[in-house]
Amino acid sequence: MEEAGPLREALFYDPDPPKVHCRLCPWHCHIPEGKVGVCRVRMNEKGTLFSLNYGKVTGLSIDPIEKKPLRRFHPGSQILSFGSLGCNFDCGFCQNYHIAHRDDAEFRLIPPEEALRLAEETKVYGNIGIAYTYSEPSVWYEYIIDTAPLIHEAGMKNVLVTNGYLEAEPIKDMLPYIDAVNLDIKGFTEDYYHGVCKGRLEPVLTAAKLYKSACHLEVTTLVVPGHNDREEELVELFDWVARELGRDTPIHLSRYFPQYKFKEQPTPRETMLRAGELARERLDHVYLGNI
Repeated sequence: MEEAGPLREALFYDPDPPKVHCRLCPWHCHIPEGKVGVCRVRMNEKGTLFSLNYGKVTGLSIDPIEKKPLRRFHPGSQILSFGSLGCNFDCGFCQNYHIAHRDDAEFRLIPPEEALRLAEETKVYGNIGIAYTYSEPSVWYEYIIDTAPLIHEAGMKNVLVTNGYLEAEPIKDMLPYIDAVNLDIKGFTEDYYHGVCKGRLEPVLTAAKLYKSACHLEVTTLVVPGHNDREEELVELFDWVARELGRDTPIHLSRYFPQYKFKEQPTPRETMLRAGELARERLDHVYLGNI
């Protein structure tokens, strides 16, 4: 990975000589000298853990808030959207694999103060703040924890679009500055998370409840044929969202198309429509995407 730009000492790690123990996400990587963790953007350099993607922006755009997707948070507004490098999952269908899983992605250095300036300058286009999106924002933690308070103090909004794979302590430290979250619940079995996403379900559900307790939350599930589209599994997901997050929690059901390592045919429209029917029996705000 290109190392131009600042190396920011990472948060949430402990010495574990000759390694360091990263406590940011549920992987709890024990990282040897000169190596990186699962996310590929946190490196042990002589016993100090550094964030390698601090300030590195691979995607920058003004998007409709509905594209995050957030349908019940300042509808009709625009939001300045930032993405970086790295991810702590390896989903076989990743739509942004070219920045999440490649070390040679081009980037632009944007320190927090410049991010604030860009956010304020784009108010004329209806911008309400910054969305940390495109790649996984949890592994961009140090940049967000430095940038989000500036945006918050300026009276603008901070939005996360995330897989939810972050430990409770860093979530709680960030929550005072976060206004809205779209969180992926990618499936509703541990087998799905382990086999398809290379992670675990339980920490994601814990994160969802934390976010719901403190800010606006919407949930997204990509419906992948033959993997997480069984009616029984979908019903379990919808029942859990209604019970644990509230039936007023918006859910977005997105249609899968082949990407990255997955070559399966797109999700049949009939499957999407049936999933929508099952969701609406249990939840008040159901949206179908990519159909």
